[in-house]
Amino acid sequence: MRLSFAEALGYLGVSESTARRWIRDRGLPVHRADERLFVNPVELWEWAVEQRLPVSPELLEHARRTRETVAPISVLLEAGGIHHDVPGREPSEALRAVVDRLPLPPHVEREFLATALAAREAMGSTGVGYGIAIPHVRNPILLQVQEPTVGLCLLREPVDFGAIDGLPVHALFTVISPTVPTHLRILAELSLLLHDEELRQLLRDRAPAARVLSRIRAIEDEARQKAAAAPRAPARGAGR
Repeated sequence: MRLSFAEALGYLGVSESTARRWIRDRGLPVHRADERLFVNPVELWEWAVEQRLPVSPELLEHARRTRETVAPISVLLEAGGIHHDVPGREPSEALRAVVDRLPLPPHVEREFLATALAAREAMGSTGVGYGIAIPHVRNPILLQVQEPTVGLCLLREPVDFGAIDGLPVHALFTVISPTVPTHLRILAELSLLLHDEELRQLLRDRAPAARVLSRIRAIEDEARQKAAAAPRAPARGAGR
């Protein structure tokens, strides 16, 4: 799913001239089609986080409406695991400890992944606020995995990741994806979950894995119920 350039301006709350300057000077991600500019909603959100710019929380709702199908985050976490007492005094050390704990296919080189995550972090913080970061490689295709995985690592001590709100990070959700669309959809679903204050408190408390998963499933169930109850748009051609 994509946004028009005008829609992107609305979510960023800036003028066209400012946005065009950001394209030139700050790498605002845009795509061209039919001589028009378009923006991927999750790329825009990720860029805004890196640049420490405010952006409307409604932005990620566009990504969640895409047709890309992925398993619920709770299922992906069951595969990737929830790991407690993860060491590290700085981002690179914490990321290396995270990679050591992820259940990866044998062909994935852990040293390469740790380096890629650290390089991605150097480009801009993946700290999304509330003491939470979502480290991931910029191009998931490089890892050549068949199925997506999400791992949650709860750090022994908070680490300064240069997050947008200035808070040190105590929880890391690491995303491993086989394709870019899957990657972006997982980021969108994670961002929705992290709006929940009860879940954020469980992460701050380093709660047991069963409690964290239970809360995530409850959020997912509520979202499914809302989606099922929402009125559907009439099919094209109806009433003709």
